[in-house]
Parts: sequence; structure tokens; C-alpha cells
Amino acid sequence: MPQPTQKLFLLDAMALIYRAHFAFIKNPRITSKGLNTSAVFGFTNTLLEVLQKEKPTHIGVAFDTPKPTFRHVQFEAYKAQREAMPEDLSIAIPYVKKLIKAMNIPLLLLDGYEADDVIGTIAKQAARQDFEVFMMTPDKDFGQLVEEHIYIYRPAFMGKGNEKLGVQEVLDRWEIERIEQVTDILGLMGDTVDNIPGVPGVGEKTAKKLIQEFGTVENLVANADQIKGKIGEKIKEHAEQALLCKQLATIDINVPIAFDPEDLSCCPPARDEIVELFEELEFRTLRDRVLGDEPLRTMAPKTAVGAKGQLDLFEAGKREGTPAPALAEADIETERLPKKTLATTAHRYHLVDTPELRQSLAYYLSQQTEFCFDTETTSLDALAAELVGLAISYLPGEAFYVPFPADRTEASEVLGDFREVLENENISKIGQNLKYDLLVLRSYGMEVKGKLQDTMLAHYLLEPEKRHGMDLMANTYLNYDPVTIETLIGKKGAKQGNMRDVPVEQIAEYAGEDADVTLQLHRYLMPELEKVQATKLFEGVEMPLVNVLVSMECEGVRVDMNALREMSGLLETDLKVLEKEIFTIAGQEFNLSSPKQLGEVLFDKMQLIKNPKKTKTGQYATGEEILSDLENEHEIARKILDHREIQKLKSTYVDALPTLINSRTGRIHTSYNQAVTATGRLSSTNPNLQNIPIRTVRGREIRKAFIPHNDDFQILSADYSQIELRIMAAFSGDESMIEAFNQGRDIHATTASKVFKVGLDEVTSEMRRRAKMVNFGIIYGISAFGLAQRLGIPRGEAASIIMAYFEEFPAVKEYMDRMVQKARECEYAETILGRRRYLSDINSRNQTNRSFAERNAINAPIQGSAADMIKLAMINIHDFIRKEKLRSRMILQVHDELVFDAHRDEIEVLRQNVEELMRNAIPLAVKMETGIGVGANWLEAH
Repeated sequence: MPQPTQKLFLLDAMALIYRAHFAFIKNPRITSKGLNTSAVFGFTNTLLEVLQKEKPTHIGVAFDTPKPTFRHVQFEAYKAQREAMPEDLSIAIPYVKKLIKAMNIPLLLLDGYEADDVIGTIAKQAARQDFEVFMMTPDKDFGQLVEEHIYIYRPAFMGKGNEKLGVQEVLDRWEIERIEQVTDILGLMGDTVDNIPGVPGVGEKTAKKLIQEFGTVENLVANADQIKGKIGEKIKEHAEQALLCKQLATIDINVPIAFDPEDLSCCPPARDEIVELFEELEFRTLRDRVLGDEPLRTMAPKTAVGAKGQLDLFEAGKREGTPAPALAEADIETERLPKKTLATTAHRYHLVDTPELRQSLAYYLSQQTEFCFDTETTSLDALAAELVGLAISYLPGEAFYVPFPADRTEASEVLGDFREVLENENISKIGQNLKYDLLVLRSYGMEVKGKLQDTMLAHYLLEPEKRHGMDLMANTYLNYDPVTIETLIGKKGAKQGNMRDVPVEQIAEYAGEDADVTLQLHRYLMPELEKVQATKLFEGVEMPLVNVLVSMECEGVRVDMNALREMSGLLETDLKVLEKEIFTIAGQEFNLSSPKQLGEVLFDKMQLIKNPKKTKTGQYATGEEILSDLENEHEIARKILDHREIQKLKSTYVDALPTLINSRTGRIHTSYNQAVTATGRLSSTNPNLQNIPIRTVRGREIRKAFIPHNDDFQILSADYSQIELRIMAAFSGDESMIEAFNQGRDIHATTASKVFKVGLDEVTSEMRRRAKMVNFGIIYGISAFGLAQRLGIPRGEAASIIMAYFEEFPAVKEYMDRMVQKARECEYAETILGRRRYLSDINSRNQTNRSFAERNAINAPIQGSAADMIKLAMINIHDFIRKEKLRSRMILQVHDELVFDAHRDEIEVLRQNVEELMRNAIPLAVKMETGIGVGANWLEAH
């Protein structure tokens, strides 16, 4: 019998659209107008790949319809628990249909039937008419349709190439003898996505075993008595359900739809419709690909590494007329070509390993206005790392790698060859996460000077809520996949190697690529900062702050080991006392660290709640939220929370801080992160200073261990007072609040006086407490429900307090409404210095998502402006200390507080200037206030 010569592709639209959407979930494609085009883009790429590689003669795309199917009639709960479709995906579906129409591909759909049934019916009919049929889907259910001339075609995904599954592949996949047994297995194991229950306790492995033994579900049910144990009982108990689930999992191949080859034959796309649609979606290079306008490209041959001994190698990139790889639109968009790599991209990476070559490189660097550099080291801890090499690039496609000896004295001498250019104020220095490189070089006695430009921080301002790694950015903006560090030293873990052990030629390639790619990213990102008016924020705040943080991290802070040991002992005693009290109340001993045992004691034995919540694993939920709801009524809940707090303090700080002391300096050197929080605030790690508790007595005691570095110094602490409330008052222009702040009145008492309509002298402590909660809650968009929970009052009373607040402070309500409306129009909120927080859900039809975005629209300008203010204060104070050549140093930043190691002779001058510079960092209509204290330790000073 002759083989079919005609090839039909049938696409399962929704399965492919979902797949495309989630493939881009961590890095969605958003147009300039804010439209998420991930699903359409991914589907289009998949469709084009099939058309161009497989060259089908016929094609159709099947969709579900919203009408119920025969399965809903058979089983009312069919697909009932399926999660709502993501909003971005529901918006994408009409665009996919427009695309298919513009491509002149027929849509296949019929009310009462799913896309699976339509595809199954047409596939069977086409195979009888000598077609080779490919069902394009990632859905495993289609295995039941496979036969000679009918295949499953799984498109390429996540680095895995496309797959064609015929009869043998499906039989092997399910470990069965006959294709029709696929439905038996599917019926037994069920499908959580479609809410097909299957037989409880029967998964894929058990289902395969049962069908291998009994052949069909029907035969299995008939012989259920032969099956021993719980599985046999489950089969007997759910026999009817098993048979029903098999029917639900069976694709109908008798849909009343006829296959006409002429209707599904491939046709050229409608050019005008493609141009219009792709213009709206901003698929410019995809448009060229579809319409056949794609220009040809050639790849220059790879240049070998290591032009050793050629002193003119630096001239190669300086010759007039040498083109640099352009970052034009076609290169930035990643729709058309496979990812570029080091192996497929022309480049010149040179090994600079002699004094003559280093001097020559230093000379040519001195002729540049800017260059990019990157250090290769032995550790992620910048203060402990040894310098292995330095990579430098000043032209895209070209880089230079300088290896360093292990001996620190010799390494410092090699670094000295570049002192003149690294300390040159007139040459800009570019890098990725520059703070790390500056810290490494400073440990070798080199202070890098000149304008700094960090690609990580540039991207942070452009996309504050995304990740900012070089590899990810290269993939996104350059369509380039860099070599990973794991290819050189192995995966993370105890067996991971060291850069010192890698052959220098390999490091030269790897490090050269890092510098080269970072330079290219810099040239792409800088114009993007201009477009969103973020250049001033980048150059005036974030980049100057890098040097401030470098100085603070190098300085570090001394801790009192004796105080920590004493504290650890006291906390251990507290834990034992609490443990004994908890056991007494519970009437038994148990493992307090076991959520399972704790849940059984609280909810089975003590029955604190009638219907306690459970986790997905079936255990009782015993998290902080659950216990906090119980603490007012049940003493044991409060004591468990106290036990957890003390345990955390002891393990996270008191016992951990001594292990973080640097053996060389004898101090703790926390690491500050500029590109983590979306609000613009700094965060810190090792230790996380921002999370040291200050609201509890035990938490505050930890600050006692932070001390000055010797007896000639004291700790000085300067803290902004109610900075966010003051900023809100200034932004809203509310005259009552501004007057209260500027005249130094108690803002919470003033608020209570107005809200509860009593004189200032009649405000009780409870009234003030409630007003304080409202004042701070308003900034975060607190609801009546939220306020009621925090104050422990009825929701109606909380609603009345909020209403009274807005009546007394109408400008605050107007500000909040104004910020939400502005965010709806431009889909971002902005600080006083132009820092943006993008709010993609501000116009969402999902109320929960929209409400969250609205709260951010109100809060982000306030919290972000507070971050801007303290950052500017830090920069100005750092400059003042350096200019005056003080011995005092800024050593810590925690939220709205700055901490200094203050020389006793400089305390007054430091106090006056720190206060002045903090208050006037960003002039507003409301006076900023700072609280400044001095003491023998941080607790005493605060």
C-alpha cells in the first residue's frame, strides 16, 4: 500500500496557548501600551515553526466553545473546580483567533464538543483518505487516538526538541499492549485539571499495573473480588465511578463534522491583516518572518583567544570604521533567531598575561571615555574573596582577560598596572553588580574612581519587580545565552570547584564574555532609562550610593561576644520555662517544633476550634496567623507564639551573629542590596539587619551587642521621625496635618482629637492608640475589616472611624483617589524623584488583584519617596565625612535609621550635620524631624 503524501496538522489551540503563556510567566512580553502578548507570541512562534519545518499540506486549529458538552451532562462536576483562566490569557485568545484568521487557517469548533473530540474525529477521517495526520498538543489524553498514520506531535519546549509519538511510543509510554487501554488508565487515575475523580488512591503507577493484569476497567470491576487490600476495596466501592471516568476520558471520534481536504489546505497569509495585527502586538520581526521579508544574515568566523605577545592587539578594535555589533531593533527582539551563544557569535577575547601586554592594555584604556570591567574571584563573599582575574571590554565583541597570581602581594603589583586608569576620575566604569567588584578591589588596596554605571541597577529602575541577573538580561535584550559558571566549576554544593583550578584559557573566554555582554547591556539599557525619565535617579541617587555602601560594608560593626553569650543563656532559660508552662496547660509533653504533634494537641485533644483549618497534606494548620487569632482566648496560643519568637531570636541572631564575624577584621560586615525591594528601600543579608525586632523587649536587647570599635568611639543613632506620615501630609497638602507636624504637635493625639471630636486635653490613651493605627493604616490602604482586626473592635465601628478620618482630613482622601486614578491612566506609581512601581493589575477585572494594585498606587509614592530621602541623606553625609576627613564612620542603615561609629571628639559636629543633612535631603512643605541619640551600644543610643 502506498504511503500517504499529504500531511495534515491539527492544533489543540487552548493547550498550546496555555503552554505559551506559562513559558513566559517569569519574564512576560509586555507591549509599550501594557498588553501582555506572551501567549500570542509563543503560539505564533510554535505555529511558524511547524509551517516552516514540517511544511504541512493541510492544517486546522481546534478550539473549545463555552457551551456545555456531553461530559457535563454525564457528570455535573466535570471541570467544575478548574481555576479561573488568568486574565492576560483570556485577553490573548481573541488575538490568537485573529492571527489564525489572518494566516488563512480554518478554525475548527462545534458547540457541545471539545477540541479533543473535533481533532479526534477529523484525524480518523483524514487517515482514511490517505493523510499523514499529526495532532499537535502536549496533552497526554491524545494517545488513545494514535494509530498507523495518526501521530501526536509535541512541539519543542524548554530546550527539549519536538517529539513525534506513534503507536509504539504510546504503548511504551503507558506500558500497555493496546492503544485503547490508554482510556482505561486515564479513567482509573482521573484528571485533577478536568475534575475527573478516577478511583481514590489509584495513581498512574497503580492504574498501569491493574490494566496490565485485567486489560480493561470493565474486566477490573467484574473481578474486583480478586484484588486484595485497600485497592480492592476502593475498586468495589467506586466501581460505577471508574466506569464513568473512563467514558469521560474517552475522546469522541463521531462528532457530526465532515473532513473536506480542500477546506483545510494551506494558503498564503493575508498580508494586510498580518501587518495590522502584528503592528498592534509589536511583533515587528515576526511580521517579517511570516511575510518572507526576513533579511539573510551571515556569521563571521570565531576569532581564537590569546593573541599572546602581540602588542598591537588592542588596535584591532580601535581602527576607524570597525563596526561594533549594533543593538538595533532586530537584534533586541528575540522572536526570529535561535539564541546566540559564545560558540555561534564572532568575538575577540584576548589573554593579557605579560607585563608588556598589561601596559599596552592600560595605555589603550587611558584613551577611552568608558570601559566595562568584571572581577573573577574565589568566593561570593567579596571581603573574603581572592582575585583570580580581571576582564575588561570597551568595544562590543572584544574583551581582555588579565589573570592574577594567588599571592596577594604579587596580585596587588599586577593590579597596580591599572591603577592610573581605575583611579582616573574622567573615565566611566561600567559593570554588573559593581559593588561586589569595588569591594574586591578595595581589599587589594585599589579604590576605583570616576563615574560608575551598573547594569543591574539600571535594570532595577526599569523593571523593579523582576530579576536582574546578567544571564537573564542577555537572554531578554540581546537574544544571547551566556556560558554559565557551572560549566567551569560545577554545580553549587560541597563538590563545586574553584576558579583557581580552571585553565586560564577557559576563564579568559568566560570572563571576556561577561565583560563584553555587560558592555552591550549597558548600551541598550541607558537609552531605556532616558525613555522613562530615570537617568537622573540612576546617576544622582543609585550610582553614588554604591560607593557609600562599599564604605559601610568595608567598615563593618563590632559586636560584644560576652553580651551575646549572656543573652543566649537567658533566652535558653526563657524557652525552658515557656516549654514547661505549655506542657502543663496541654496536660502532656510533645515536640513543640512538630506542627503535626502541635495540631493534634490543640485541635484533637484540647479542641480549641470546632472546625480547624488543615494544610494540603491533611495536617492541622498551626501558623502564626492561626495562633494569633486564638491568643486572646487561649493562654497556650500566646505562650506558643512567645516560644517561637524567642527561638527565632536565639537561632537567627544571638547564636548566629558570632559565626558572621570576619576573622580578618573582627567585625560583622552586612551586605546591602539595592536591587531587591520594589519600593526602593535597601535590604541586607548576613545578617538581615532590617528584620531585627524592635517592638519587643527581647528583640530590642539584641541591639545591646552592637558596640563601637574601640573606647575612643561611641554609637550615634539618627532616626527619621514618622517620615511616611510627614511625606503623606506633604503630598496631600492637608493643612491640618501640615500645621500639626510643623508646630511639633503630637500627630496621633491631633488625629484622635479630630476623629473623636474631643479637645486635645481630653484625648485618652486608647483614643490615641486607635488614631495611630488609622494614621499608619491609611498609608497602606487599610480597610474597615483590617482596622477592626487590628484594634479588636466591630467592623462597623472601624468603618465609622475611617469615615470620620476622611471627613476631618479630606485632602488625604483626595490624594488617595488622585493617586489611584493616575495609576489607572499610566499603570505605574511614582516617587518624588521619579522612581516607578509598575502596577499591571491596576485595571484588572479581578477585584482582589485590582485592590492590591490600588493600595500600592497610594503607598508606593510615599514609601518610595522615604527610600529616596534616606538614600540622598546617606550620600550627602558620606560626602561630608570624607570632605571633613572625620574619623567617624557611617556603619549601619536600618529602615529610617542611620547608625554611626562616632569619635568622641566629633560627636557634636557629627550630630549637628547629620541632623541637618537628613532633614533637608529633599525639601518638602512638612518639616522632617530626626531623633538622635548617643550611647555605649546601639540600644543605648537608639
